[in-house]
Amino acid sequence: MWTAAVSLAAWLWLLLCQGFFWRTDIRLPARTDPDDWPPVCVVVPARDEAAVLPESLPSLLSQDYPGRAEIFLVDDGSSDGTGELARELARKHGGLPLTVDSPGEPPAGWTGKLWAVRHGIGLARARGPEYLLLTDADIAHAPDSLRELVAAARTGGFDAVSLMARLRVESLWERLVVPAFVYFFAQLYPFRRIGRKGARTAAAAGGCVLLRAETAARARIPDVIRHAVIDDVALARAVKGGGGHIWLGLAERVDSVRPYPRLHDLWRMVSRSAYAQLRHNPLLLLGTVLGLALVYLVPPVALFVGLAAGSTSATVLGGLAWLVMTGTYVPMLRYYGQPLWLAPLLPFTAFLYLLMTVDSAVQHYRGRGAAWKGRTYARPDAVVGDES
Repeated sequence: MWTAAVSLAAWLWLLLCQGFFWRTDIRLPARTDPDDWPPVCVVVPARDEAAVLPESLPSLLSQDYPGRAEIFLVDDGSSDGTGELARELARKHGGLPLTVDSPGEPPAGWTGKLWAVRHGIGLARARGPEYLLLTDADIAHAPDSLRELVAAARTGGFDAVSLMARLRVESLWERLVVPAFVYFFAQLYPFRRIGRKGARTAAAAGGCVLLRAETAARARIPDVIRHAVIDDVALARAVKGGGGHIWLGLAERVDSVRPYPRLHDLWRMVSRSAYAQLRHNPLLLLGTVLGLALVYLVPPVALFVGLAAGSTSATVLGGLAWLVMTGTYVPMLRYYGQPLWLAPLLPFTAFLYLLMTVDSAVQHYRGRGAAWKGRTYARPDAVVGDES
């Protein structure tokens, strides 16, 4: 009964005091078209992305942007013909100018993606852009995406504007896991606090970040975060730590086209960086496991155990906690167009995330590090470079 009471208290606090994380109305802020449209360079790091480029790259090439814009796709050692496919798509679709280049293997202390981003930013600086759009190779943009991002940045005076791309939700596992992924992210980094000057909360969504070029140079991005596996959060912290004004919200017409049809695919996506999120700290891991259990697992357990044992108090407290949890998840399911019967299943999904987090730590202590796109990144104590 007392455990259920603590869980209910935790949910009431999350409901009212955690930046209203559960609301999904944080979209691009009010904006007006600037008198002059600044030059923009789009940097796309790509490693073995031939499967998704035909859906994503044409959307960048066809951007309806009134100012000068061009794309730099950095082929990060692909083995599937990513670079040549990108050139072929540019010849076929036309649109914005496209440059495809490769930086070679990253040196010690760099993750491959950030090494590719560094190379792309280096190429872009020769064009003198005011803004850099850092976007992943699996992200498809609406034709006015770049225009809207620049207008929002100019109007609001933001140094970085980031959109959480709408992830694919077609398979059964995607429907069960993906909306919860964004829900948990928003719970850790409430979007309302991110955009507030003076607030310490900082995060971005690496798939779509419009960054002022001057801010990137001043904050030494990406060099200062060169070893970061969770590069989007590290980038946002670097910008905000340098006095920059950042904004993050949910996208309406910026979508990830990458499929995660199996539980294994989603498991790998989460577990590759979950322990890095906890700074590879065993105490934080223990606290996270206990916290997930208390907040997400106790309510249904208390409800059913209370019913079985005839404890009215445990039943009511557990049921109320589960009801609040379910209610906070409903807006995210609506945003993703998913059936509301998935909402009461959030404790099961949270249990999966708990297991993924533990597995991430197990892989870390086995010396495997964070693996992605055929690369395994060393443990932090083996990486050369400063902490961001």
